[in-house]
Amino acid sequence: MKREEGTGESGHSLHAAPGQYFNGKADETSQSYLEERHQTVLDSIEEGYVEVDLRGTVVFCNEAYGRIIGHPMDELPGLNYREYMTEDVAETVFAAYNTVYKTGVPNKGFCYEVITKTGVRRTIENSISLIRDPKGRQIGFRSVVRDITARKAAEEELERHRGHLQAIFESVKDGIITFDSHMVLVEANKAAEDICGLTAKKDVGRVLPDCLTRCDRNCLDAIQESLRNKTAIMEREIQCNHRDRPQQRAIITGSRLLSMDNEFVGTVLVVRDITRLSNLEQELRERNQFRNIVGKSGKMQDLYGLLNSLVDIDTTVLITGESGTGKSLVANALHYSGNRAQKPMVTVNCAALPESLLESELFGHVKGSFTGAVKDALGRFQAASGGTILLDEIGDIPPRIQLKLLRVLEEREFERVGESVPIKADVRVITCTNRDLKEKVRLGEFREDLYYRLKVVEIKIPSLRERTDDIPFLVDHFLGIFNKSFGKSIQGLSDEVMEIFMRYPWPGNIRELRHSIEHAFVLCRGPIICPDHLPVDMRGRHDPVQSMNRRLPVEEREEILTVLDRTYWNKAQAARLLGIDRSTLYRKIHKYRLSKTEGNVLRATDM
Repeated sequence: MKREEGTGESGHSLHAAPGQYFNGKADETSQSYLEERHQTVLDSIEEGYVEVDLRGTVVFCNEAYGRIIGHPMDELPGLNYREYMTEDVAETVFAAYNTVYKTGVPNKGFCYEVITKTGVRRTIENSISLIRDPKGRQIGFRSVVRDITARKAAEEELERHRGHLQAIFESVKDGIITFDSHMVLVEANKAAEDICGLTAKKDVGRVLPDCLTRCDRNCLDAIQESLRNKTAIMEREIQCNHRDRPQQRAIITGSRLLSMDNEFVGTVLVVRDITRLSNLEQELRERNQFRNIVGKSGKMQDLYGLLNSLVDIDTTVLITGESGTGKSLVANALHYSGNRAQKPMVTVNCAALPESLLESELFGHVKGSFTGAVKDALGRFQAASGGTILLDEIGDIPPRIQLKLLRVLEEREFERVGESVPIKADVRVITCTNRDLKEKVRLGEFREDLYYRLKVVEIKIPSLRERTDDIPFLVDHFLGIFNKSFGKSIQGLSDEVMEIFMRYPWPGNIRELRHSIEHAFVLCRGPIICPDHLPVDMRGRHDPVQSMNRRLPVEEREEILTVLDRTYWNKAQAARLLGIDRSTLYRKIHKYRLSKTEGNVLRATDM
């Protein structure tokens, strides 16, 4: 199709009379008959047929073409293509026809939009070829035209529907993997990549076993059985042993994939990560525990509810409570139940280090920044990147470190000692204290702005004397632990011991309860823990006659000797189990002339 007036590129006329396309040697009657016959045939087909000259002006067409472009038949002869389409579309049509003109190669399935006389837009599919005269000169084009408006709309709707399905496919949190009867991967969604370690773009077309490189592939037996028997996979729980998530557990379900002829062609596998659910079920089985926090009292249920609402929120948390209430357990529960569970959990005891070392411990240092800094060192904030840092005994940090910590919390960055380059801090900060920080603020010992920045959410852990209903559950918990570690089968406590436990004020809280039961395990030889197996001070509260000062020397001596023997003469541990100071233990060792030689206890003569 050429725009030049008069001649085309080959120099011939751009116009051609309708009769020029038929046999000029036939007589007028034969020619008229042939034209009428051809017209009848063309008008009987649904596709539009049109012949245009080199300018794109209609020379001949059938009725279907008129219906398709929406113009009456009497208006079609002499109608130019630019009159029933937009200028942009006309440029595209011109380029397509011009290519056919230059190359002589037909163009099949060329689609564009036309506008009917009433303004309705229709999409047509056009197959274009050249018309040549008897001498082989190019004189026009013939086109077969189809109205594909409905088909185009259906395809667009199908594409939108497919897009919606794809969006749903990718947004489902369960992994979805499709593979054929030979276990060749056909498709996998994003969740499958996250759970199973697949890379869909790379792994499609590979057999499934070759794609699972980050786990023990414990799912393959069920999959192979399903393909072999052409059956579905009912819910099958597996331990993944994933390299990046060792505790990951999953449930796999497989449905048969059938062809249009109802032939088995593969399986659609759904993989659900139940790691957190499995952990929760395990905790429920362990008698009202939450990440080793034991208790079913109302105060503990409130605590569990608060922890559940905080596990996946990266807000700063201040955990308060008396010593021994389990603040570190709560911090661990927050970390290991949340979305940072696979990242580090780093703990810093702020009271155990002097100011100079604490700063370096928290933020790191560069070589030469202070005496003894012989090389660069990472701080705990860097070590905890992506995870959680627990600042224990936060109430004891000095003012200068308080200021630096405030900057970390507000700006999410810090600097190493001896360096001025800021480092981003992608960590969740949890703090613990048994101090009254509000009182320390009043006394000017703790920054008020830091206090309120730490106390975005405060978790107050009740003391054991506030939750005595939980003592039986805690006792059962510790019995299980110590039966395993001591290799014993102690069944429980005597009624007297349980009465002592329920009346005792527990100044050391759960830590003291644990040590008391551990002490009893050292002394108990039977199936039941009795009062005589308890620490001296606890027995003294129950029965003053049995206090440390009034017991018979031989009984006290035997108890101390048994505990020392059990702890391999670790005096600090023995003193803790006995419930006395280390200095008191040294005095009694001297008093009873207790000693050891080459790891064996030499018992002095009874006094």
